[in-house]
This record gives sequence, structure tokens and C-alpha cells, in this order.
Amino acid sequence: MDLALIAQHLVNGAMLGVIYALVAVGFTLFFGVLDVIKFSHGDVVMLGAFTALATSAGLVGSGSALPPAIVLAAMFIAAVGGMAVFGALMAKFLVLPLRKAPTLNVLLITLMAGTVIREAVRLFYPQGSNPKPFPRLLPTGAWEIGEFTLRYDSTILLVTGVVAIVLVHLVITRTRLGLAIRAVAQDPETASAMGIPFHGTVLATFAIGSALAALAGVVNGLYYSEVSFNMGLLLGAIGFSAAVIGGLGNVYGAILGGFIFAALQTIGAVLLPIASAYKDVFAFAAVILLMAWKPGGLLAERSADRV
Repeated sequence: MDLALIAQHLVNGAMLGVIYALVAVGFTLFFGVLDVIKFSHGDVVMLGAFTALATSAGLVGSGSALPPAIVLAAMFIAAVGGMAVFGALMAKFLVLPLRKAPTLNVLLITLMAGTVIREAVRLFYPQGSNPKPFPRLLPTGAWEIGEFTLRYDSTILLVTGVVAIVLVHLVITRTRLGLAIRAVAQDPETASAMGIPFHGTVLATFAIGSALAALAGVVNGLYYSEVSFNMGLLLGAIGFSAAVIGGLGNVYGAILGGFIFAALQTIGAVLLPIASAYKDVFAFAAVILLMAWKPGGLLAERSADRV
């Protein structure tokens, strides 16, 4: 295999890894602060993408000849901001009231919430049952390095995702909010006794996780130029798998898990070029073997430093 093709696969894998890591970090944040698995998270990814799509359609339909950069910025702001508020509301009205209930109750209510979100988009978004073309607002050129082609839009999206991951790291490790999140994740009762607002910290955590989900949805839409009402099913399953691979409750494990899953998909596509549609089967099968080897995740030894 020539070096140009290897480099192309590495870029594609890195792009997928960023998307999966953004989704996985949300799962691990939710589990870190409340020990809950929010099964509607994948549908929040989808809702963020459709929020951006609706924002673009509204701006274009208004007749204003806005520059693509302005439309793109409005899409990101609407999706990320809207899903941050939506995530906080879900935490306040669905998750926190069940904090002392059996874990199965939270799993069930978030699963049902995800179904409601998905079916609402399918039924009430115009022709929501069909895949929707996502606006192409990024530069379409590419750098040619020998036989290797690096697209401008892929580079911008990759940098955007990496910057978002770095910002989350800085928030968790360098801010008072991050300190509060880590304290609540480690010992909620002691954190509350020390004056850390438990409910406010949980709402902020769910807002951050949902904002990252929206960002993942928009990046996914821009990368593939298409979104669908059921896109969150696979992205949610992959994001959760990535979080578990790395060690559920560990942010760095979630990031690592996202890139590992993307690498497995890329390897599957390379090893099975005739049946590349089975790359997801290959990746999930590899995850099963990884979990059999490391049931607690690759970074489970750092569980004392959750979130």
C-alpha cells in the first residue's frame, strides 16, 4: 500500500475519531456526575444537526444574501447553544428527579426520551423521514501533496473538533466549574457539604455534554453533507462503545475510545475492501474482544479520577 493511501486513511480515521470522541465525552460526563447512562444522547446529536439545518434553511429562506461564514456561525451557535439548554432541561426534569430511583428507571426514561426526539423530527420536520442534504458552506478546495489530497473542509472540521476537545480538557482541569464537576463526580455528598452547588453542577455538566453532542452532529453533517432522523442510533451506539472502551467515567478514556473505534472502522475498511459496508461489524466485534480482555476499560485504573 502506498504512503499517500495510508495518509488518506489516517486523515479519514482522525476525522471519525474526533466525531466519536465528542459523543463519547458526553456519555462519560453524565456517568461521572450521576452514574447514569443517558441513552437519548445519540438523538441529541441528531437534533443538534437538524437544529443547524433548520437555522440554515431559515436564513436562506429569509432572502438575505448572507456570507457562508455568517450562516455557518449561526448554525453552530444555534445548535450548540440550543442543545446545551435542552440538555440542562432534560437533566432538571427527567434525570435529577430519578436520582434516587433504580438505575433501570433512568435508562428507560432516557431511552423513551430519545425515541420521542427521533420520532418528533421524523414526523414534524418537513419530509423528515428522508435523508436531508446538509449545506456545504466550507471551502471546497484541497492541498495536493504528491498523490495525497487534503481537503480544506476536512482540515477545518478536524481542527474544530480537536479545539473543542482541548477546550473541554481546559474546562475540566483549569476552571472552578471543572473543579466542581470533578468534586461532584468523586463524592457528591462531601462536595455539597463543602458548598459546591450539586444541582447547578449537574445541569452545567449535562449542558456541556449536550453541546458537544450538537457539535458532533454539525461536524458529521458538514463532513458527509447529509443528515437523517435516525443518524443518532449508530452514533449513540458508537459513542457509548467508545466511552466504555476507554473506561466509563474517564474523559481521557472517552477520547481514546473514540479514536480507537475510528481506527477499527478504518482497519476494517482496508482489510475488507470488497465488503467495506461490514466495517462497523468488524469494529463492534473488535470492541467485544477488547471488553472481554479489559472489562473495565483501557483506563479503568484511573477510576478514582473520574471526570
